[in-house]
Amino acid sequence: MNRQSQTTSLRIILKSTFRKGGAAVPELRLGDLVPNFILPTATGEQFLLEDHQQSHRNCWHLIVFFRGSWSPACVRALRQMEDHLEKFTNEYVTVMAIAAENTSELKHLADKENFTFPLLADEFLSIIEAFGVFIHHRSASEEGMGAFGEPAFFLINHDGELLYQQKQTGPFGRACAGDLLETVRHLKIQQQTKGSAS
Repeated sequence: MNRQSQTTSLRIILKSTFRKGGAAVPELRLGDLVPNFILPTATGEQFLLEDHQQSHRNCWHLIVFFRGSWSPACVRALRQMEDHLEKFTNEYVTVMAIAAENTSELKHLADKENFTFPLLADEFLSIIEAFGVFIHHRSASEEGMGAFGEPAFFLINHDGELLYQQKQTGPFGRACAGDLLETVRHLKIQQQTKGSAS
């Protein structure tokens, strides 16, 4: 798929999923269905959330937003995710990470760090915006990258319903992988308790 058709596909999904009568998307709340999206992976393949959910039907999914491969704090956090990946898998949770970078930057990061979960390129911040992630706009006087999303976490169930979210306005203070794992376990116990009470 070339860049133009990819952008057109993304706009179609965004338009049909995120807008009602031209109004901006409201803030996601617990229990809401998260937006479906299609983004290129670090390896250049197309990643469609809906397809991923179908191929991992019994799983929950952790969507991790990070600033970019240039952020030491984010790279450390992604390393933690990789170190805990087997534990997430044992809890039937898949992990994916999204940044406002291009595929070559993410491929370099994935290769350098040996990340095995999908890194997704949201170069134009469409999905970052759709999820309500805080966007940092650099001024002309600041060096480095243009606009980028701050760290955020969204945990969804197998149907795409939002179970947990945490959004940051800066690089520090985010949940660590161990805390996210405990959150998963806590939510699963809550759901089991709720299910047995009905």
